[in-house]
Amino acid sequence: MKSEPASDDAVMRRKKALSVVGARPNFVKLAPVHRSLVRFFGHVIVHTGQHYDYEMSKVFFQNLGLPNPDYNLGVGSGRPGHQIGRMVIKLERIFLREKPGVVLVYGDVNSTLAGALAAAKLCIPVAHVEAGLRSFDMHMPEEVNRVVTDHISDYLFAPSQVAVGNLRRESCPGRVSVTGDVMAEVLRESIGIAERESHALERLGIASGDFVLATVHRAENTEDPARLSNIVRAMTTAGKKIVFPVHPRTTKALRRYGFYRRLSSCGDIMMTRPLGYFDFIKLEKHAEKILTDSGGVQREAYLLGVPCITLRENTEWLETLRGGWNVLAGVDVRKTVQALRSSKQWGRRRRASWRERPSEKIAAILRGSLN
Repeated sequence: MKSEPASDDAVMRRKKALSVVGARPNFVKLAPVHRSLVRFFGHVIVHTGQHYDYEMSKVFFQNLGLPNPDYNLGVGSGRPGHQIGRMVIKLERIFLREKPGVVLVYGDVNSTLAGALAAAKLCIPVAHVEAGLRSFDMHMPEEVNRVVTDHISDYLFAPSQVAVGNLRRESCPGRVSVTGDVMAEVLRESIGIAERESHALERLGIASGDFVLATVHRAENTEDPARLSNIVRAMTTAGKKIVFPVHPRTTKALRRYGFYRRLSSCGDIMMTRPLGYFDFIKLEKHAEKILTDSGGVQREAYLLGVPCITLRENTEWLETLRGGWNVLAGVDVRKTVQALRSSKQWGRRRRASWRERPSEKIAAILRGSLN
């Protein structure tokens, strides 16, 4: 007696999609994509361990409803070449064992590039979520990661038409699809939960609209003592109440260069450990302004309608500059302080389409291509 042929869905669930993540921005983008992928595929999650302390990693998985990673490589920090090399070696072993039909990588961190390289060398299709973003500054490690990943990816999931234009100009050979912004999708799903469940304002003793939220973590700012000194000077002389969740890399740099005591003794600055996702977006929403060098935080600030001062000379999110919602201050002390103190009115901004479901588009494209 012949058995009934397996349904398309049953066949697809035997196929594997594998996601490589390693840092906070990856975890945020992974959350909605995971929920869409598991409807059609077996989904393997590999955490490289690029962010390895609890607040930067495990708490995000818990907040975002993600399962524990199937693999944790425990790579940790280190020089970029050494870190990426260790990731590639370990990822290759996992890919050979799991035999995924596609490897998904997210954003622009070192784990993104490592996952793409390891998969491409084994001729496994690579899908890049958030493809096509450009700051046009190849001195930025993240820009190198973005460009190389896009040129070796088979599926390029772009958040906007601007990103598509960048990919077309560079003649990236992969299949380009405008899926929308997965960061907006997860923010839409999470902000209501954060408002109800996060008690960050009460815990820190601060009022809505009465503080600036600050983050600093990029290597260009933490490994250059002159740049870091300017950031510290701007924060301590602005005369603004600043809540500063401190990234582990930044804590080490502040101590190494002798700036930690200056910050911690300043009455205007409240230094905290890194925060979970719900606590952080609650503070983002209720901040008067945001001071950051993070691309993801710039985007979240824009989506939430909070003015942002960026401690960089460029941004991959060009639309955030419209209407003055995002000011590129670099590490110019005068410009940063002026922007923090400014009471100017902000121009109109284009609101995100909260109805978009980028994660579902991504899953549908992969399902159709791999069937």
